[in-house]
Amino acid sequence: MSMEARLKAELLVQAILRLYDHQMIPAYLRRRGDADAGDVLVKISLDRSTALLLAQARDGEGRAVWMKTGPAEDAAIEAQLTKAISRDPDLWIVEAEDAKGRFPLDTPIIG
Repeated sequence: MSMEARLKAELLVQAILRLYDHQMIPAYLRRRGDADAGDVLVKISLDRSTALLLAQARDGEGRAVWMKTGPAEDAAIEAQLTKAISRDPDLWIVEAEDAKGRFPLDTPIIG
């Protein structure tokens, strides 16, 4: 089982925001977490009432992946975010607005 090195959270968030900017997709930092070890969630608003949520994870081989929830009602995604924040005070949240649900990293998305 191989375990890839983990990029510091702040650098990962900066990369995500920069790549969204290059694709001209509106995105912003909604919540700042621990610069080194915080987990990252990405909410992608598809329209006013529907969103996706991507969370960092590892697959069975230890490789970095993103777990997808949704599309779901925005209120349900917000409830998940509220619960995640209460469990992890180091959490980072990026929010993007894209009707196509695009994510700028080439890391696999599962779910």
